[in-house]
Amino acid sequence: MSGEEEENAAELKIGEEFLKAKCLMNCEVALILDHKYEQLQQMSDDPSNQISQVFEKSLQYVKRFSRYKNPDAVRQVREVLSRNQLAEFELCVLGNLCPETVEEAIAMVPSIKAKGRSNNDDDAIEKMLNDLALIKKFE
Repeated sequence: MSGEEEENAAELKIGEEFLKAKCLMNCEVALILDHKYEQLQQMSDDPSNQISQVFEKSLQYVKRFSRYKNPDAVRQVREVLSRNQLAEFELCVLGNLCPETVEEAIAMVPSIKAKGRSNNDDDAIEKMLNDLALIKKFE
């Protein structure tokens, strides 16, 4: 991003490198770290495979703040959010914070209401939030 242009997440001005980056929701990171933790536990006989305190605290953090625990639910959440042509940043914020109303979603991620994104009018946002609520309900 040029020095003249100020970053602004509300307008999705977060830098080209971040727009292209793959973001992960807390629930996705929790699944990955949980799998790695199980692998490390199986190899715990070897003293060189000690689980670091940073790893354990990171795992505790993402588990605590993950809204979805079931791997199928996590996959469904990403699918629902991906259908709405969201940037990775927007997808992860909505997946992590789970807003319940259109107003909350727009307050958290103002860029979803940006001009020229016809798929993200209030009805589309409401349908997306309802789909996420259904996933959470049946998890």
